[in-house]
Amino acid sequence: MFRILTHRAAALSVAAALLFPTVGGAAARTTDSAEIQLALRKLTVLGSAMYVAAHPDDENTAMLSYLSSDRLVRTAYLAMTRGDGGQNLIGSEKGPLLGVLRTQELLAARRVDGAEQYFTRALDFGFSKGPEETFEIWGHDAILADVVWNIRRFQPDVLITRFPTTGEGGHGHHTASAILAVEAFKAAADPARFPDQLKSVNVWQPRRLFWNLFRPPGATIDTSKLLKVDIGSFNRLLGRSYTEIAAESRSQHKSQGFGSSERRGTLVNYLSQLAGDPAVTDPFEGIDMSWSRFPGGAAVGKVLDEAWQKFDPRDPAASVPRLLQADREMDRLAASAAWSPRTNPWLDVKRKELRDVIRACAGLSIDVTAATPYVTAGSDVTVTATVVNRSDFPLRLEAVGSPYANPSKVVGEALKNNEPVKVEVTVHLPDDFPSTQPYWLRRPPEAGRYVVEDQQLLGLPENPPPFPLVVTIGTGVDQSLFYDMPVVYRWTDPVEGQRSRPLDIVPPGTIDADENIVLFPDAKPRAVGFRVSRLAGATSGTVRLRLPDGWKGAPDSAPVTFGPASDNAHVELTVTPPARETTGTIEAFVTTPDGKSYTQGMTTIAYPHIPAQRVFADARFRSLRIDLRHKGSRIGYIMGPGDEVPDALRQAGYSVTLLTDEDLERGDLGRYDAIVAGIRSYNTRKVLKTAHARLMNYVENGGTMVVQYQTLNDGIIVASPGPYPLTISSDRVTVEGAPVRLLAPDDPLLTTPNRITAADFDGWVQERGLYFASKWDPRYRTVLESHDPGESEKPGGMLVAHYGKGTYIYTAYAWFRQLPAGVPGAYKLFMNLVSAGK
Repeated sequence: MFRILTHRAAALSVAAALLFPTVGGAAARTTDSAEIQLALRKLTVLGSAMYVAAHPDDENTAMLSYLSSDRLVRTAYLAMTRGDGGQNLIGSEKGPLLGVLRTQELLAARRVDGAEQYFTRALDFGFSKGPEETFEIWGHDAILADVVWNIRRFQPDVLITRFPTTGEGGHGHHTASAILAVEAFKAAADPARFPDQLKSVNVWQPRRLFWNLFRPPGATIDTSKLLKVDIGSFNRLLGRSYTEIAAESRSQHKSQGFGSSERRGTLVNYLSQLAGDPAVTDPFEGIDMSWSRFPGGAAVGKVLDEAWQKFDPRDPAASVPRLLQADREMDRLAASAAWSPRTNPWLDVKRKELRDVIRACAGLSIDVTAATPYVTAGSDVTVTATVVNRSDFPLRLEAVGSPYANPSKVVGEALKNNEPVKVEVTVHLPDDFPSTQPYWLRRPPEAGRYVVEDQQLLGLPENPPPFPLVVTIGTGVDQSLFYDMPVVYRWTDPVEGQRSRPLDIVPPGTIDADENIVLFPDAKPRAVGFRVSRLAGATSGTVRLRLPDGWKGAPDSAPVTFGPASDNAHVELTVTPPARETTGTIEAFVTTPDGKSYTQGMTTIAYPHIPAQRVFADARFRSLRIDLRHKGSRIGYIMGPGDEVPDALRQAGYSVTLLTDEDLERGDLGRYDAIVAGIRSYNTRKVLKTAHARLMNYVENGGTMVVQYQTLNDGIIVASPGPYPLTISSDRVTVEGAPVRLLAPDDPLLTTPNRITAADFDGWVQERGLYFASKWDPRYRTVLESHDPGESEKPGGMLVAHYGKGTYIYTAYAWFRQLPAGVPGAYKLFMNLVSAGK
C-alpha cells in the first residue's frame, strides 16, 4: 500500500504546519529512550494550554517547559508581534528583517522547551506607553479576530496571560495582549463574533483563563487564593529541571541579548484566575484529558497506555507492534464526526505524534536533501531520500512521491537493519511556482499590521515546506505510514560541522543596490552600484533605472555579463540629482535578451543559531538630494551590537574607521576629527571600561565625541559615559511626530554647518528617542526638548559639554533608525554633531 500525492498536497502541508511548525533546515536529532518514554506518556494526554503575550522573549519559558514536559499537555505560545520594532544586539537587521530573525529565534526556543509557536498580524511599532495607542495603531478588532482564530484552531483548555490588564507590564503592547486574551476568552465561543472563521473552525470555549502573576519590585502579594505551580521541579526522565531547560530556551533570543543562566531548585509561580470555572488546586482541575473525552477514544487510549507502561528502554523497537495497533485504532476514529479536524484537532495531532514515536522506536532515519540550496520556478531539482531502519523490525520503503515529482517512484525495498536505502526523485516546479517569501511579507503591510490573504496561513510561525516529499513506509501488516518530509540543503562547515537550511524557491534573477539609501549632498553626479544574480541561465542582461522627475541617468542603462564560473555580477550607473533639495525613490530592474524583466532583490539572514532565511523585496531605494555640509573628514566609530550609522556617515563624505579594541587601547585617536560611539557600545564593548579615560583625554585635547543611546538593562560599564556625571534613565519619546523644541536656536550645534529648524524633525520614523538622561552635571547644556503628549518635558535627549579643548555630546535621539531610513533633517543635525569641534 502506498500513496502518490496529487496537487492537494499543498493543503496537506498547511495542515501539517498547523500541527507541528517545521524546524526549518535543522538536522533531525536522534531521540533517546528517555525522550521516547516521555513521548509515549504524552500520547495518552489530550489536554492543552495556550500562553499569551506580546513579543518574542515575553514568554515564561519555564512555564512552557513545565506544561509540555510535566503536565504533558499540548502547549503553545501566542505572540501578538514578531518583534520587528525592537533593537538588534547581533546584527543590523531592523523592521521586517528583524521580525524574520526573531521569529526563527522563537522557533529555536520552542524546539528546546517543547511548545508550539503562533502569531497575530500585529506589527511591533516600538515602545508604546499605553494600550489605547496600541489598539489605535494595530486595529483592535482585527487583532482580536486573530487571537480568536488562534484559539478556535488550537482549542486550548487553559489560557494563560503573561501580563495583567491593568498596566503593570509597563509596555502598551503587554497590556494590550492581556486585554485581548480576556476578550477572546469569551469571543471565541460566540458564533456571532467573526462568523467567517466558522467555515474552517468551530467556536471554542477554554475552560479557564489565568494571569501568570509576577511581583512588581517592592510589592507584596497575598498568595493564599492563588494557584501554585513549581516550575523549578526536576524531570527525572530528561535529567533536567524545567528552569534548566528554560535557560537554554530563553538563550535562543540572541538578538535581544537574553542569554540566561541555569537555575536549580524550587521556583513557585502563581496563577491568578481571571475567568472560567473556579479551580482550587490545579489549573486543569476537572478537565478530562484522557482519550475518553471524545466518543470512541477509549480504545485508543487503552492501547497507548499499554505501550507506555510496557516500554522497554533497552529495546524500543519492541513497542512498534502495539503502536501500529494504536495507529489502526485511530484510522477507525477518522470516520467519526466527533473526530473531524473542524470539530477538534486531536486526531491529526496525535497521529503525527504517534508516527514520530514509531520512527523513534524503530530508529528510522528519513533524510530528504537537495544538491543545491535554492531552485527557481520552472526548473528541475534532484531530491535524494535516504532511509535507514536501525532496528530489526521489518519495514519496507514503499514509495517516494511529490505532486511535482516527475515521476514519483515506487520502491518496494526491504529496510534491513542499519543498511541505508537511497532514492532519487526529479521534481519539476511549474513556471508560476511562488518564491519562499515569508507569507506575511508577500504584501505591503497596513499601518499597524501585516496583510495575510490566506486565512489558513494566518498565525503560523513560518511558511509550510514548499513541496514536501512524502515517504511511504510499509510495516508488513498491510499498513503504511506516510511521512511528509521537508527538503533541505546540507553542507559541512569547517568550524560548525554539519549545517542545513531549507530549500528555497528564489526568483530566476535578482538585483540589489549596494546601498539602501543613496545620498547626494550636492547636485554633482555620483555612481550607484548594483549586484545582479544570474538570470535564469542567461549570460547577459541590461540594468535599467526608473528615476523620479528631475533625476537623470547617464547612461540610463548598463550591460551586465556573467563569466562561465560566476553567478553574480556588479555594474554601476551614474545618477545626477536635481539642483533643488528633494527626496524620491529609484527603482532598478534588469532585462534579458529574450525580454524577461526581474525587479526583486534578495537579503539573506544567516546566524549559527537559526536556519538561514531569504527575504525578497522590490529593488527600490530612497534617494536624497540634500544641501548637506559637514566639517572634518575622518571619523572613528565604536561599533556596539551593530547599526548602519557608519554607512550613513560614509555617504555624507566621511572616511569612517571601525575602531577595534586595540585601537581604543593603544591607537592614535588624535587622527580622527570626531569619534562616534554606537548604540549600546558602553553596554557591550568591555574595552571601554579601561579605554574611556583615553577617549575623554582625546576630547580634552580638542577632539569631538558623540555618544549615542546606551541602555540601563545591559549595565553601563562606566559610572558615566561622559566627562562629567550624567544619569541615563528609561525615559523615551515614542511618538515619532512629537514636537521638538529648539531650546537655544542660535546654539552652534543648531546652526553650524547646517541651520536646523522645526521642519528638520518632520518625517521621522517609529520614535524620537530612547534612554534620555534624567540628571546631569550643570556643565552640560541642553539644546533640544521633546516629550510625548500629556507627559512632562524631557530635555535630556541631547547633552553638550565643552571639556578642555574639545566637545562631548550624549544624544539619545534615534539616529540608528532615522539615518538608515533617509530622514533628511536627521542627516543635517547629525552632521552638526560630528562637526561640533570644528
